[in-house]
Amino acid sequence: MIELSQEFGFDAAHFMPHRGEQDPYGRMHGHSFYAEVTLRGEVNVSTGWVRDFDEIKRVLDDVRERLDHRLLNEVPGLENPTLENIARFIFESVRVHLPEVVRVRVRRPSYGQSCVYEYR
Repeated sequence: MIELSQEFGFDAAHFMPHRGEQDPYGRMHGHSFYAEVTLRGEVNVSTGWVRDFDEIKRVLDDVRERLDHRLLNEVPGLENPTLENIARFIFESVRVHLPEVVRVRVRRPSYGQSCVYEYR
């Protein structure tokens, strides 16, 4: 088995709907996010790859466009945009086009935080 990973970044605002306006995380605020998407599979003997990186990039660019410079709470499926839900959202969005996806890691480096959603 071979694993391929591609990373993309996006900047977005969000708020935690279950916290009140008095809580800083209950108010709208922004982050820079980085998502690493990992695919796993066997190498195709005729092409020499698991999946063409150009195709991976096209799919990830589409997902990035849905998230970048957005209020994540307004993105359908991300009404509660925790790191966990963002990782799952990216995984499910990618899997429609790249069924080899096995893992998505979302990072917020400025906070030293990350979350991994993994298909088992």
